[in-house]
Amino acid sequence: MTSPTRPAHRPAPHHDLVLRGGRVLDPESGLDAVADVGVTGREISGVSATPLPGRRVVDASGLVVAPGFIDLHSHSHTVQGHRLQALDGVTTVLELEAGLSPVEEAYRLAAAEGRPLNYGFSASWAQARMAAVGGLPHGGGITATLHRLGEPAWRREATRVQEEALLDLVRRDLDAGALGIGVLMGYAPRVRPEEYLAVARLAAETGVPTYTHARDLVEQQPDTPVDGAEEIARAAGETGVHAHYCHVPSTSHRHTDRVLAVLDRARAEGARVSTEAYPYGAGMTAVGAAFLDPGRLSGREASDIVYARTGRRVRDAEELRALRAADPGALAFLPFLDEDDARDRAFLDRALLHPHTVIGSDAMPLTWTGPVADPLAWPVPPGAAVTHPRTAGTFSKVLRRYVRELGALGLMDAVARASLFPARILEAGVPALRKKGRVQAGCDADLVVFDPAAVSDRATYTDSTRPSTGHAHVLVGGTPVVRDGVLLPDALPGRPVRR
Repeated sequence: MTSPTRPAHRPAPHHDLVLRGGRVLDPESGLDAVADVGVTGREISGVSATPLPGRRVVDASGLVVAPGFIDLHSHSHTVQGHRLQALDGVTTVLELEAGLSPVEEAYRLAAAEGRPLNYGFSASWAQARMAAVGGLPHGGGITATLHRLGEPAWRREATRVQEEALLDLVRRDLDAGALGIGVLMGYAPRVRPEEYLAVARLAAETGVPTYTHARDLVEQQPDTPVDGAEEIARAAGETGVHAHYCHVPSTSHRHTDRVLAVLDRARAEGARVSTEAYPYGAGMTAVGAAFLDPGRLSGREASDIVYARTGRRVRDAEELRALRAADPGALAFLPFLDEDDARDRAFLDRALLHPHTVIGSDAMPLTWTGPVADPLAWPVPPGAAVTHPRTAGTFSKVLRRYVRELGALGLMDAVARASLFPARILEAGVPALRKKGRVQAGCDADLVVFDPAAVSDRATYTDSTRPSTGHAHVLVGGTPVVRDGVLLPDALPGRPVRR
């Protein structure tokens, strides 16, 4: 008599890496529990309340395990910029407000050099316009954009033929995988509103958002062709485009409440509108920008502007004109709200805490203050480069100030605004984003592990490249970029995100 056959013993599959016993936050499912997270290859391979077997196990007890942060608004495209953002918990950086054109040039350069973080770009209305209307060279990356922002040629009224030519360049970039259309309308504020609607229609037809730096509000420039907030709301309603309104407080200033009300009304009428903010009261842009013309400072003085390379305030309108002529692409700080003033700070807080606001850093390129011996040296030598502190500190400042200190945001809500909600803005037209912003099996292993009691920004306006602290581990596609709080300089696992 034969004995019954026993089922074969099948050992549990081993994950490449297990993050053991952290507080796992998944903003889509609402999971907030102590669990193990398994990673195999580039994907999350398991989330379990019981221990998972792993070839390598990392103790995450006492730490939060969350989806890596997705920055929709980063002009910091280099390896060094990515490193600063990695130490701020970011795993995907997207250049969506300005965009780049030709977009294939941007993807090709990033792939050739390698990047620590995932990266992607929208089509650039401004660079397309610079070529088609201004007759300027096409391309050159963000450096060329910044240098040419003040050129009058690209900001003039387009003929019908020129408008169609610029739309054709944008179409080509969308066909090449661009993630939407970035529109720097605030830098060419006299452009016909009909052109903006044409761009919005193109985006709607393609199924991607527009990402707009709004033109002037009527309170700022009464002769503006159309109020900047009303223009974005109108385009969303008329064309059906998903209209993303970039950095609301930095363009709306003390009119932020009115702008948010305009957008709320548009949503109530069925329009798709999203907003973003960063937790700082000063902006940064090229000194040649149209709105830094001494005659158009709208309540500011020339002496409010700080020339970033030297850290010195501009003396007067005459010096500002000289800087704009000599070095139009140079970066400058400009205040829009006073963080030390309670009333001004409240405008910033209300914008950031609005239920439809996501976190976007508006990270800026590094400006080297002297000869660059090694642009990849890490850490960035003290005083060797300047940027805006938002480049290194945006997401950590939100966690420090709004979650830990003020209690104005729950931790899950803050994580969602930095990960899931940005993914949702893109995912209808960019399927790759459906696997980001979540901690679920089958999703990308873009993960941040941080200490909620210790995470903090350290960058300041005078020491702008100091990395944030408190992020113990940052994984991009399952590969550590930050381990035990230390950046790994040789880690370049970033991959392109395309439509």
